[in-house]
Amino acid sequence: MSIDNITNHRHYLNLKRYRYLLYEIIKKNIKLKYRRSNLGIFWTFFNPLLFTIVLTLVFSNLYSRSIENFALYVVIGKLIFDLFASSVRSGLLSFGSAGEIKKIYIPKYIYPLAGSLSAFVTFWISMLVLVLMVIVTGVTLRWFALFAIVPILLLFALAFGVGLTLSVINVFFRDMQQIWGVITQILMWTSAIFYPARIIPAKYQFILTYNPVFIAIDSCRNSIMYNQPTNPMSLLYIAVLAVIFIILGIILLYKYQDKFILHL
Repeated sequence: MSIDNITNHRHYLNLKRYRYLLYEIIKKNIKLKYRRSNLGIFWTFFNPLLFTIVLTLVFSNLYSRSIENFALYVVIGKLIFDLFASSVRSGLLSFGSAGEIKKIYIPKYIYPLAGSLSAFVTFWISMLVLVLMVIVTGVTLRWFALFAIVPILLLFALAFGVGLTLSVINVFFRDMQQIWGVITQILMWTSAIFYPARIIPAKYQFILTYNPVFIAIDSCRNSIMYNQPTNPMSLLYIAVLAVIFIILGIILLYKYQDKFILHL
């Protein structure tokens, strides 16, 4: 058996051994997110719903003629964007509450993984809003809608990779979370969440072309709203980015994890 196979087998056994800890961290993360809220986890449902209602009231007259089922268009964009943004942020901040690292041995990748998975769990709860919008707007779902799961999973893999990479950087450079906040705002305004992508001037269309969040949003809209297949090359682009960031995050984690205790 090669060294790589032995290493991969060891990581699998570690993940299997610590699966209950992973579950408990995910559960704790979700509880902490809503611990001071009277509505608790129901905000996962109300947040995108209220966002969609407000944007529909404000922008429907402006874009309703160019976007069919504007409310559904907005809610798909909002949900997919929130999946990416919250998964990355949860992963980025995951070592901030990892006090156990100083006391006992725990594989450090467990924390970014739990952070991203916590956001992934709440995302599926928030998908109830999408179901509601489909019913309200009367959109007929066909088998193409099933393909929406592909860009969602790929975008989550990318979010985990980015979150893992940034979590290591954030241990040594705490301003990373503020920088990511700015990047998140830029991504939100360049992902065509509530406006048609075609209003972007031709010379700036490359921003959407290389924005993996927009690609995932557009793919989900095509599958759910328009019953159209997704461009496989676009999905391949997200997959390649995900692999790059996951590998980069693993390299940084294993290179600097022994120094974590001096900075946490």
